[in-house]
Amino acid sequence: MLAFEEQVVSDLVEDPNGGLVVLSSGFPLASLAAALLLQLHLHPPPGDAAGGGCLLVLSAPDPLKARIRRRLQARLQVHDVPPDLPAQQRASLYASGAALFLSPRALAADLLTSRLHPSHVRALLLLSAHRSSDTSSDAFIARLLRQRHLLPVYAFSDRPHAMVAGFSKAERAMKSLYIRRLHLWPRFHVLAAADLERAPPDVVDVRVPLTPAMRGIQAAVLAAMDACLKELRRTNKVDVEDLTLDKGLFKSFDEIVRRQLDPIWHTLGRKTKQLVADLRTLRKLLDYLVRYDAVTYLKYLDTLRVSEGVRSVWILADSSHKIFELAKRRVYQVVRADGIKVSTDNKGTPTKKRKVVHNSTDKGKENENEGSTADKHSIQKVNADVGIVLLEVLEEAPKWKVLRELLQEIAEEQMKGDHENAQDEDESGIVLVTCKDERTCFQLQECISKDPHKVMREEWEKYLLGKAELHGLQKKNKKKSEQPKGFGILDGEVQMGPNESAGPVSISKLETNALLAAASELRNITKEADVKDGSNVSCTRRELVKGKAKGKSKKTTEKRQGSNRKNRSNGGNDNNQVTAVEAKGQSSKTDEHADIDASKVSTDEDFMLASTSGGASNYSSDFRGLANGKPLPPVQFHALDSDQHILDVWKPSNIIVYHPDITFVREIEVYKAENPSRKLKVYFLFYEDSTEVQKFESSIRRENEAFESLIRQKSLMMIPVDQDGHCIGPTLANEPEPLLCQNSITRKAGGKRAPEKEMQVIVDMREFMSSLPNVLHQKGIRIVPVTLEVGDYVLSPLICVERKSIADLFQSFASGRLYNQVSQPSYQ
Repeated sequence: MLAFEEQVVSDLVEDPNGGLVVLSSGFPLASLAAALLLQLHLHPPPGDAAGGGCLLVLSAPDPLKARIRRRLQARLQVHDVPPDLPAQQRASLYASGAALFLSPRALAADLLTSRLHPSHVRALLLLSAHRSSDTSSDAFIARLLRQRHLLPVYAFSDRPHAMVAGFSKAERAMKSLYIRRLHLWPRFHVLAAADLERAPPDVVDVRVPLTPAMRGIQAAVLAAMDACLKELRRTNKVDVEDLTLDKGLFKSFDEIVRRQLDPIWHTLGRKTKQLVADLRTLRKLLDYLVRYDAVTYLKYLDTLRVSEGVRSVWILADSSHKIFELAKRRVYQVVRADGIKVSTDNKGTPTKKRKVVHNSTDKGKENENEGSTADKHSIQKVNADVGIVLLEVLEEAPKWKVLRELLQEIAEEQMKGDHENAQDEDESGIVLVTCKDERTCFQLQECISKDPHKVMREEWEKYLLGKAELHGLQKKNKKKSEQPKGFGILDGEVQMGPNESAGPVSISKLETNALLAAASELRNITKEADVKDGSNVSCTRRELVKGKAKGKSKKTTEKRQGSNRKNRSNGGNDNNQVTAVEAKGQSSKTDEHADIDASKVSTDEDFMLASTSGGASNYSSDFRGLANGKPLPPVQFHALDSDQHILDVWKPSNIIVYHPDITFVREIEVYKAENPSRKLKVYFLFYEDSTEVQKFESSIRRENEAFESLIRQKSLMMIPVDQDGHCIGPTLANEPEPLLCQNSITRKAGGKRAPEKEMQVIVDMREFMSSLPNVLHQKGIRIVPVTLEVGDYVLSPLICVERKSIADLFQSFASGRLYNQVSQPSYQ
């Protein structure tokens, strides 16, 4: 443990009431919890002389449980108590006096039924204090324990920005948990900074420039966000200080807006609700722009156009057309057969319109109308006999090339190093590449193991086949076409019917036509490769076909790539290839054979299942060479979304932070401080002048501002205590009596008040996930937890309450389930 971690534990143990610890994001929460559990186990508090009570740990996610157990090793065993464990086994675990991981629902029921007496509990640990409130399950359990026994409550939180959300969030959380002291440990704390800066790692900041198309998309998305924020300000429903672009880059912005609008959400109009949803969508667009490749980004935009095209507000703005247009240019461009590029934007730009007009004497002539507002919404037309060609761009992510160069540079440095360092056992030589999600990890592994253009080519083929499959499903739902049979997409060309005239056709239709034709050509190539592969399979070995599926797919991919190379233009670049597809004819009445075999189409769902089935630890491969023969070091990939701490497991010598994250940066600092003798070099990959840099810097600034606000609140905080110095908390005695009750007492002779009868309510066990049992108990009502077959709350022998949401109520009426419940004998 580091010195500041020992100081945190010692400060907590000093106070018999416990305390609330707020840490910087990425600080070792598991290490602190494990050290505190071990300290309480070996040295019980002065009030617990017998030392036989159990230690309860609440609200711990599974990755955090694993890290706590790894820290404790064999010194203390922590048992996991699932909610479905039988009551007798839970009672035996309580009597053993061990440390237990518990869910709030089971613990609340055991405390109310006296299966666990508060005097048998040594301490309570809460690992998500930022979620605590007056009506939370943690506060309910703390009240049940502190009513009869004054035990310490230790709460931790590693999200300082969540502790300042709302009015006096930290003070209200401390009162609900019966805690008096607040311990703040920011990154700029003197002890923490001294430990982390004693032996810092070598840091290299690599700035990668954005491509012009990415820069244009980013500017357009930011303009759309700014327009949505301005519209939201006009409603006068939200605090203007929170409506900034800087705060709109984080997920917590949605929580801020919803927290202010929740009390009046039912009174808001459709446009205001849609603006809140649009801000969430635009934030995802900014995030996915720097995370995903160009084809995946275009696919996501196509999904948004279908799902939000009718009700969305931002998609109708002028900047949204630029987003879709530039996203297409990153993947492909539509050009005429004579080489002239054609804009695919249906609405065009407000300052310049280009219309392609066919003339009988001069076929390629263009007329440009600049500054024309009358033709702003006119759709571009082109004659049907003019060929439309798809120019494949397939823009690679700029970070891909930089990542390969960094790996080659690291390999050269390792080869030039001294033999002593190479033979050192502490130096593993592993290069750790950290990404946001597992999909990016898998894709980067593909880019390193083979040519990045092949990766983009595969994504492009998936996109085309998905387009054709979707078009085939749409045609099955429509009526049969009236045109004669024999016409459709054949050999990658869009044919015309005999009676169709070569009139003007919309460019968007021709673009869709060309994409379907390219997909048809790709499908034909795939079928030819499958036929050739199927002819080589012997009839006597049919039972081995399933085992050879992987090899078959590889052969199919190789043949497909070989046929794609034949179709490339001789003078074209590797990134700019012309697909030999000409869209001739009107696209509205063509009959395409777009039935794609599901086994030959690789969808995103299949990809995500393949990537998540292995877990984050399977992204580890030793790459020893590239296409050019240069050696590479062993590379491990790690997904930050998996929430797994792998630095102590893999012990890397070099770390490449592909997607910078403030939490992982703090984990690197702590790992290097715990291992000062290890050599560690960290590379940060940033897109220059992008929202990625702005978001990373804003996260640091937001955390510092949160701690400064907590420091000010701590100096002015007022926590009520009794004569013994114990925190009183939000009990029933602190609440003022209603005015009606006070007047009724004074009207009676002597003011004597009749004793009230104790009220009790029978509550179903499943209802303890909600806050209503907590509120009822806080009002002085006795709660009796029972597993009910029918109903949720039993108020009297004749009254039973069934709680349902509006949607569930409609469903119950429609299915007759509610009638069957009322008709049961238990209701009679």
